[in-house]
Amino acid sequence: MTARSEAAHAGTTDPGSEPKRTRALAAALRSSASSAVETVNGGVALVFVSVRPEDPDSACLRAAAGFGNATEARGAAEVLLPRVREVAATRSMTQFDPIEALGNRSAGGLIIYPLVCGEWVHGTLAVGSPASPDASQLRMIATLASELGLRLDHERLNNALQSAPSPPAEAATIPESDHADEILQLSEALFAQDIALLRNNEKLEKIEKLKNDFIEKMSRELRTPLNSIIEAIISVLAGENDALSDGAKASLRSALDEGTAFLRTLQNILDLWRIKQRELPVEIQDVNFRELVEEAIFSVQETIGDSPVRVEQSIQKPFPKIRTDLTKLNQILLLLLDNAAKFTRRGRIEISARLAKEQLICEIRDTGIGICQDDQQRVFDEFYQVDALSSQRYAGAGLGLAPVRDLVVLMEGEVSLSSEVGVGTTVSFRVPVQGI
Repeated sequence: MTARSEAAHAGTTDPGSEPKRTRALAAALRSSASSAVETVNGGVALVFVSVRPEDPDSACLRAAAGFGNATEARGAAEVLLPRVREVAATRSMTQFDPIEALGNRSAGGLIIYPLVCGEWVHGTLAVGSPASPDASQLRMIATLASELGLRLDHERLNNALQSAPSPPAEAATIPESDHADEILQLSEALFAQDIALLRNNEKLEKIEKLKNDFIEKMSRELRTPLNSIIEAIISVLAGENDALSDGAKASLRSALDEGTAFLRTLQNILDLWRIKQRELPVEIQDVNFRELVEEAIFSVQETIGDSPVRVEQSIQKPFPKIRTDLTKLNQILLLLLDNAAKFTRRGRIEISARLAKEQLICEIRDTGIGICQDDQQRVFDEFYQVDALSSQRYAGAGLGLAPVRDLVVLMEGEVSLSSEVGVGTTVSFRVPVQGI
């Protein structure tokens, strides 16, 4: 073999590594779908890949995010296929009106980007957005689509290089054989794509760093003055209470309530972000669960206000002390009770708990407005609203139960929800604990 053909073969991939490469591509498709959903603040995303790039009708679903289960994603894919094929044929990004089959998840419309690299159209990225995406969100999705097109073309070239026939023995002595030229061209194209992928990854990493820096700066810039305002109000109420008029006291207490609620919401947003960045470790310590429940019930009295709502307990007796993450368990209970209180105007909220097989099993039931079947899987998505008027009717940042889900998963537990409109909602979670 000549030096030139040896150099060409140096770029080939060992056949034994093909499954690993396939897994890496599948992971990249799933990651891009998840990133697209995060970019539009909780919609849906589907990645279609063409089995034959020259045939737009050969597209099939390869990855999805934002759906409750695989069956739901496949059903949505069937509905979107005509639009997907249209975009693949035209090779241009297209925006569509909201798709009824996607419900509120595409209330802001549907965007489909072709996954193009050179002359090849490898598939499409379809993103349903709960609100109309702004220019920065569109740029981010376009970047994701560009990277996917590059990755899929990289896979095409790798497959072509793998399937290239070995040169005949007599060709090994011909320095400029057609086979060596073909292999060299494929290797050079792969090398160029490797460089392009690295640059694209650096661009995405830079965007992530900017987002991280913004979140950290926002938390610092908001929390510091907010804490000072809250402390100042508490100081005035404690020191000048007798000198204040009833109206002034009411205004200050209202400001204190709003400030405290805002601080709690800000902390929940930051915790969500840190969980996604894997910066929120689990810290095991002794926990008196009964005291934790009492504190959580006391904290939600403000949300209940004057509403005729009873908060009841049904906790295993005796309930021994346990070892788990005190802060995270406290936050889960607060979020669940506060969410139940927010949507329950009369009746009761019941919290039950027991230990079984080194797990804490807890349920929060309410007699609130309930959630329809179609929306039950979506309440665990951040910033998801069951209907357009929810944010006006009920106070909050629209985080839903996303922090609960992420905290429970971080603690290696499970969370589930059942609900009936007009009857109420039950949220159950279980997390592993250690006995003392």
